[in-house]
Amino acid sequence: MPQDAENKITASGFYGDLKIGVLAIQGAVSEHIDAIENCGARAFPIRNAGLIPELDGLIIPGGESTTIGRLSRKYGYLNEIRSLAAAGKPVLGTCAGLILLAREVEEQEPILPLMSIKTRRNAFGRQRESFETDLSIPVLGEKPFCGVFIRAPQITSIGEGVEVLSILDEVVVAAREKNLLVTAFHPELTDDTRLHCYFLEMALEVKHKIFNVKIGQNVE
Repeated sequence: MPQDAENKITASGFYGDLKIGVLAIQGAVSEHIDAIENCGARAFPIRNAGLIPELDGLIIPGGESTTIGRLSRKYGYLNEIRSLAAAGKPVLGTCAGLILLAREVEEQEPILPLMSIKTRRNAFGRQRESFETDLSIPVLGEKPFCGVFIRAPQITSIGEGVEVLSILDEVVVAAREKNLLVTAFHPELTDDTRLHCYFLEMALEVKHKIFNVKIGQNVE
């Protein structure tokens, strides 16, 4: 992916056919939608079961992880999210969304669990200890990314196949495992859309693969 993701999106417009959902239980739902739309894709709040299977990608925003997990189970979202991920479509979890995706959560039962990481809730402190800091995220280019940490979790260990994308004070704060992408911080609370554009690049790659498979089947 080019270092300046924003310029690539502006130049190509490839993302206009993508449909991205944002799980609308808690968190900065409208901010995620704005970031995706600023990258050139379509984004929708997910408030009903049955919509997730039609998506090209899903964002699970911040909030309170146990509440999001409980309501997702009640409304039938969890199995749909698992099926979406199993189909290879990307899922982005930010802050509490990271906790939902984690295979292990300290002092809590895992919720989905899909990604080979272990996490600790509120590891950077409570609400009053929130902070912002510049992060190095090489996949997004050389320019630092402003990380907004609000009651943020830490990734305490990673499994084989997990790519570390960013580290702060020797702690992993962003990672990717195939089609699963997580951040301990809130990328939607900045004007920098590079991480959301990176997520759309993942979705576009999967969409192209699915299209090519269908074309091959029709030829046969």
